[in-house]
Amino acid sequence: MEEVILNVEGMSCNHCKMAVEKSLQSLFGVKKADVDLAAKTVRVAYETGKLTLKDFEKAVAEAGFELLK
Repeated sequence: MEEVILNVEGMSCNHCKMAVEKSLQSLFGVKKADVDLAAKTVRVAYETGKLTLKDFEKAVAEAGFELLK
């Protein structure tokens, strides 16, 4: 199990929070995604070797937000 903290631009409300969490949790291998609206971050716990940063970037974009690098 690995964990990464992602910086996401544009989240401002609980709807944003839920959209990003749901999109990330739909990825095969993601065990948990927790958004911190105040910090504009998402803590993602996932299975080692199953996902890349590009996978997370795509899921965040599909939710309508931008992953900052």
